[in-house]
Amino acid sequence: MNRRSWDAIVVGGGVSGLTTAVCLAEAGHSVQVWAAGQEADTTSYAAGAIYSPFLLKDERAPLWATQTFAVLESLAGDKDTGVTMAFGQEVCRQPVDPPTWARAVPSFRQCHPAELPAGFHSGWSYEVPLVDMPLYLRYLQNRLKRSGGDILRHHISTLDEPSACASVVVNCTGMGARDLVHDTDLYPIRGELVVVRNPGITRFVAEHSDADRDLTYLLPHRDVVVLGGTADKHRWDLVPDEGVKKDIIARCAVIEPKLLEAEVVDHRVGIRPSRDQVRAERENPGGRGAVILHNYGHGGSGVSISWGCARYVLSLLG
Repeated sequence: MNRRSWDAIVVGGGVSGLTTAVCLAEAGHSVQVWAAGQEADTTSYAAGAIYSPFLLKDERAPLWATQTFAVLESLAGDKDTGVTMAFGQEVCRQPVDPPTWARAVPSFRQCHPAELPAGFHSGWSYEVPLVDMPLYLRYLQNRLKRSGGDILRHHISTLDEPSACASVVVNCTGMGARDLVHDTDLYPIRGELVVVRNPGITRFVAEHSDADRDLTYLLPHRDVVVLGGTADKHRWDLVPDEGVKKDIIARCAVIEPKLLEAEVVDHRVGIRPSRDQVRAERENPGGRGAVILHNYGHGGSGVSISWGCARYVLSLLG
């Protein structure tokens, strides 16, 4: 690779990396994404992906979420994007005040207790984006290529390598940043979900919680329903657990009994890259020569803040 072959190289092929690359390419920059593996290897592929900022306390997140909502809503009319707008409920097992981002959704409405599923004591209803992640990742890849960008399957162990090939390097490596840039503030929150044939469900139910625990959600995506899930802090393994699968289906079937007979078509595990605050910042050129931008550590909110966070990071270029 020749030095400065590209204006920008984005390291990481998940939703944050691809969204950032699309923003760069559509602004007129030549962009290449360096992805360590296929899209199915990313945490994004295994995401439940309902618009619902989760496991994130960054004060910048509500604005990023509002900006992202607008983009996802605009994509929902195109079936090739994998984005749909769906009505449903976000529910909690304890009394809770709705967060700022939820109240900002135009269709937000507080639920009466009688409207809630058994075992839940507070909640709200609204129409929000649901994202079929395998389809959405392919959409982002194709959108990037239409804008002149490129994707290279390439693993790195230091940012010096992409810095030799571009004036700007964007680090969107998720949990990989723990080793790549020695970020010990980054920690894993393991998530597990099950995908079944849709037995006719049209409305979602998603549990609202910041706890390290099981989370119940059922998210209809046309022909399938994504069932979840788990949030296990400091757990790294990626092997699907049959016991967890059965428990997820049983919990969801309490809300929607016909899920008990639904055909299982997939069982996914992902590691959410979490830290106390998203690392969305700029490093000025030093020995490397390239400007380094960091965009990782989104917890369970990678999709929900993806467009707002990418635009914020790129604004740091000035």
